Amino acid sequence: MAEVKVFGAWGSPFSRRVEMALKLKGVEYEYIEEDLANKSPQLLQYNPVHKKIPVLLHNGKPIVESLVILEYIDETWKNGPSILPKNPYDRAMARFWAKFIDEKCLPAVWKACWGAGEEQVKAKEEAPELLKFLDKELKGKKFFGGDSIGLVDIAANFVAYWSVIITELVGLELITNDKFPNLCTWMEEYVNSSFVKEHLPDREKLAGNFRARFLQTK
Repeated sequence: MAEVKVFGAWGSPFSRRVEMALKLKGVEYEYIEEDLANKSPQLLQYNPVHKKIPVLLHNGKPIVESLVILEYIDETWKNGPSILPKNPYDRAMARFWAKFIDEKCLPAVWKACWGAGEEQVKAKEEAPELLKFLDKELKGKKFFGGDSIGLVDIAANFVAYWSVIITELVGLELITNDKFPNLCTWMEEYVNSSFVKEHLPDREKLAGNFRARFLQTK
């Protein structure tokens, strides 16, 4: 039996992506919780470039960066539903939107909530413009990939769950039904699907962590 380990952090959306993908595929794994303020020698050994979680260790070989790991999981374990579409064009589009979420949407939403000064003002203007693209992409769809959860949905877990908690905490009205009806419908569908709901971090615990962080910045 293959040895699979995940080095992660319970409240990290990136770490949760990997766990959800493994569970979607029915892969058994050992989870190792990292203290991000005091990273273990193992984490630094397996991810010396970025020194971040998550890290997937498969038979002693480390794979890093959550989107890369998701593709690795899909290609390595054929059992269970596919995470990426089979069609080459659809696969390319899934990669595009997942990258768009990581490189554009997440930083803008984060800075709109936690930024300061001009950076925050700019992010509050930029984030809704970026989210419009996601809303448009979801028109007429249940999930980004169609009728089932796939790469882009898993990549967008921060938008669906974490961002709601953070924006409520800081008092920012960002993703509303009148502005983003398709995105809001997807968020509701995604977080309430039995599989996803089972593997999300506890809301109160997550809110408590963010609340403590928010107070530190005041």
